[in-house]
Amino acid sequence: MESSPHRYEQMDYSVSIRPMDIIAGYPVRPGFYDMNGATSLAIGVNFTFYTIQGTRVELLLFRRGESEPFAVLPFPEKYKIGNVYSMLVFGLQHDEFEYAYRVDGPWDPAKGHRFDKSKVLLDPYAKAVTGQGVWGVRETGTDYHARVVRDTFEWGDMPQSTKKMSELIIYELHVRGFTMHESSGVRHRGTFAGLVEKIPYLKELGVNAVELMPIFEFDETVNARQVNGKRLLEYWGYNPVCFFAPNTSYASTREHHREGTELKMLIKELHDNGIEVILDVVFNHTAEGNESGSTFCFKGIDNKIYYMLTPEGYYYNFSGCGNTLNCNQPVVRSLILDCLRYWTISYRVDGFRFDLASILGRNEDGSPLNEPPLLEALAYDPVLGNVKLIAEAWDAGGLYQVGKFPASKRWAEWNGRYRDTVRGFLKGENWHSWEAAWSICGSGDMYGGFYSDGNDNYAGYNSCVNFLTCHDGFTMYDLYSYNEKHNEANGWNNTDGSNDNRSWNCGAEGETDDPQVLGLRYRMIRNAFAVLMCSRGTPMFLAGDEFGNTQFGNNNAYCQDNEISWLDWSYLEKNRELFEFVKYMIAFRKRHPVIRKKLPDAICGMPAMHAHDVAAEITNLPPDTRTFGISFAGYDKEKGTDDLVYLAVNTYWEDVAITLPNTHSRIKWYLCVNTSGDGNGQYCFDERQAVHVVGSFLMRPRSVAVFIGKRGRYG
Repeated sequence: MESSPHRYEQMDYSVSIRPMDIIAGYPVRPGFYDMNGATSLAIGVNFTFYTIQGTRVELLLFRRGESEPFAVLPFPEKYKIGNVYSMLVFGLQHDEFEYAYRVDGPWDPAKGHRFDKSKVLLDPYAKAVTGQGVWGVRETGTDYHARVVRDTFEWGDMPQSTKKMSELIIYELHVRGFTMHESSGVRHRGTFAGLVEKIPYLKELGVNAVELMPIFEFDETVNARQVNGKRLLEYWGYNPVCFFAPNTSYASTREHHREGTELKMLIKELHDNGIEVILDVVFNHTAEGNESGSTFCFKGIDNKIYYMLTPEGYYYNFSGCGNTLNCNQPVVRSLILDCLRYWTISYRVDGFRFDLASILGRNEDGSPLNEPPLLEALAYDPVLGNVKLIAEAWDAGGLYQVGKFPASKRWAEWNGRYRDTVRGFLKGENWHSWEAAWSICGSGDMYGGFYSDGNDNYAGYNSCVNFLTCHDGFTMYDLYSYNEKHNEANGWNNTDGSNDNRSWNCGAEGETDDPQVLGLRYRMIRNAFAVLMCSRGTPMFLAGDEFGNTQFGNNNAYCQDNEISWLDWSYLEKNRELFEFVKYMIAFRKRHPVIRKKLPDAICGMPAMHAHDVAAEITNLPPDTRTFGISFAGYDKEKGTDDLVYLAVNTYWEDVAITLPNTHSRIKWYLCVNTSGDGNGQYCFDERQAVHVVGSFLMRPRSVAVFIGKRGRYG
């Protein structure tokens, strides 16, 4: 062993950890090869890093906030096993430095190799990232560095959530946009802490799961530009920089150790209030972009391993963002699994929604795999056993897998067909009637309908996440305020965003003070929420829809870090009536399990689920009907009585008289919801005081009604 006057030589080490070498003045020895990333130990820090095609690796140590390393430690070849380098550096304190790597190797882009020993590279397993701690500010002249995280957060005895997919009501939100507007009234606007302040609101609304748009460290300054005097950023967060680290700028304070404490506190508070946390995760591409993009991580570590490349060395672009992660390559597959386990264990996340998830099922050449190993690994991983896995089952390369995403008995899917057909039917496109009714019944042709294998977490209709709005598209208010998208503020001459919106402006494009137009718009929104909450599957809606938030017709607000995307909470008081309606519909769904899942057969003899014509005894829908009903029936063991719900939808512009299912006087029907109102501004009714409806009911134009069936008076 080399002799050295270094101060660490005087420390008392046991024989098993005695330093073997001195590099850059630090005592070091081969590390722990199965500890990926940087791990803080009592005696120092362990660094483990792997590259398959790289020929030399250097560890760079930086003082906090500095751009030049104060120490460079090359990994000796004898510290390498297989393709893994590992080095234990004694005496380092985890909170006193930042680190990164440099990797040498061949530069041959035509063969997929882009090694550059001058590039400072971020650890793919970094748990905290520096260089972009303030929103919208990329620290000039600073590469991405990592910090070592020591997890000291105390979760107590908090158990993992046991809620099933069928029980969830998912509320999709953007952490910054949810509270950034001054009308939010929170102290810590646009942050995890600001969201904590809104938990009482979420509880009042009744949602029991929040789906957070990307909170992994991302670079919102990529492609930053000025349009009409406004600075546009990659606001949504779909440009990941590091999969293991929370976005630093979402913290209300610049955390000294960057241990993710504020995010953990948010998740714990949500859990304590009965609300699950689902993360929108982006494993389909990274912020490194294509051949013209930057190199800060995977490109410089093993470009050919981490990205899908054409035979000429160019980047496949199934993500629409410049590159595509090579998800089924074993190294990348292992990284993704490790990442999801980390978020499940260290952050107690309840589920993951996978952006452009069809990419996760592509082979290295881009072709779809019949049995993608990554999807199978995620489905059967022991740590992820109780975690929700939700796929956006399409990608920008044209692979559309709604209803046939691999491993469907374990995975749920965003039901894009539900969105399109129900939107179309509610708008008045009667040719969508049969598909709309089928979708409300759970899209049984795609998800099994009545199928159940005893685990309704992922079987049958519970594989389906129903939605009419999400971040990508119109808000609910805009869906009934605009015939066309209005994305001019994005700077692309209104060419971006979807043209297939199935929207309707109700007679005036955009803002209006016409009371008839406004009345129709809010009735259409009530219709949409009533149908969504009375559909089989898991409902999801966009934050702010419950009080009529608008994006002013922008259906692709990915770059709008301003009033276009921020929730304007003044609408909550302006549209309190709408909020109370949505709150009622959420509570109604919770009270009636027959909507959410198949119950034992009803004692009254009604079939478990059926579609009905205007006359309820006719159960074959005409192909061009504008009005139909859906019945749900089953025996609720907990209440010891039948649970019967009848949803009636009239998209016609005139009155339509309907009849309710004939129960031969054994069951009476009571009106609980009428989106057209009772003439006195009331749209929903206490079930104990609901009006008994005998025989027939007059549906007003473009309205929805919901009835419950009971033996005699309710209760």
